[in-house]
Amino acid sequence: MSRPVKIIAILKARPGKTGALRTLLEGMLEPSRKEPGNLRWDIWQEPENPDCFVLDELYADNAAVATHRETSHFKHYLSRIHDLAERSAYVLSASDVA
Repeated sequence: MSRPVKIIAILKARPGKTGALRTLLEGMLEPSRKEPGNLRWDIWQEPENPDCFVLDELYADNAAVATHRETSHFKHYLSRIHDLAERSAYVLSASDVA
């Protein structure tokens, strides 16, 4: 049985890069949400610290994550993200999820 995979990425924009980071992330919304096996792809922003974004991603299984990582939009994101933000990403498997 396949299990869902959650990815949480915490992004802190480098000085002066908040707008470019937001543009990069917004460019990921539509193509990521249209991928087979994508169940959720949302951008959150910390109200008290607008330079901090959180990506909330949910995939049907590991195969859907692998497919996501092979897309041109994800490869473009990877090519730019380190110039725009400090990034921490967590790939989580379901333990006890309703």
